[in-house]
Amino acid sequence: MDPETLERLDCLIDEAGLEETDLIGAMQDIQRELNYLPEEAMRLVAQKIGVPLSQVYSIATFYKTFSLEPRGRHLINVCMGTACHVRGGVQILEKLKRILGIDTGGTTNDQRFSLEAVRCLGCCGLAPVIMIDGKFHGKLTQKGLDRILEQYE
Repeated sequence: MDPETLERLDCLIDEAGLEETDLIGAMQDIQRELNYLPEEAMRLVAQKIGVPLSQVYSIATFYKTFSLEPRGRHLINVCMGTACHVRGGVQILEKLKRILGIDTGGTTNDQRFSLEAVRCLGCCGLAPVIMIDGKFHGKLTQKGLDRILEQYE
């Protein structure tokens, strides 16, 4: 990792706080900045906060919000909850996989999109639904997916 990025991460960690209770917040800030948690960043946060690297790694692998692999600029979460499943969520996921040319958990070669299936997004009335970068797109059809993806450069 280049020195400029390390310096930026160092500042992010300082801003989040250096207490053990600030650990997850610091990790979230790093994740937002880099779109993933590289080992070097996890080592830095462990050192600065004074916790074992194993603790940082444990948190990073426990919570789905964290990724140890680079993610695309836009994260697509496809709801697989009961309502979405019944109303075509599986077909939406399969269509997205074909459009993007990746499997669930993958990232496009141009680093534009990452695709994940989630258990529930909590908006069953909009089923089937996807969330891209925190924005919900509901009552989807396979035909409308291309138009939605075009909104994200």
